[in-house]
Amino acid sequence: MRIEFHPAAGRELTDSVEYYDSRLPGLGADFLGEFRRSLDLIDKNPEIGAVVEAPYRRVVLNRFPFSVVYRLKGPTLRIVAVAHQYRKPGYWRGRA
Repeated sequence: MRIEFHPAAGRELTDSVEYYDSRLPGLGADFLGEFRRSLDLIDKNPEIGAVVEAPYRRVVLNRFPFSVVYRLKGPTLRIVAVAHQYRKPGYWRGRA
């Protein structure tokens, strides 16, 4: 499966890794590892995520208060947000 990032989702991922690494060296790498594990789960079973708002689905990361919000577009997995749980729900709506 091909994976694409909405530009804002890519920035959210980068910003989160940098934030966690600034708090504790190596924690950013741990965050990135959890994110990658979530992508592996989604890749193996694209419908594993709970439907947030059709066609968007969400998988919650372990250890970190974040969700991966995504949609399937044919053979492509589109990451639309790497969303902090305390952020306004649905702020990512409108990202294709």
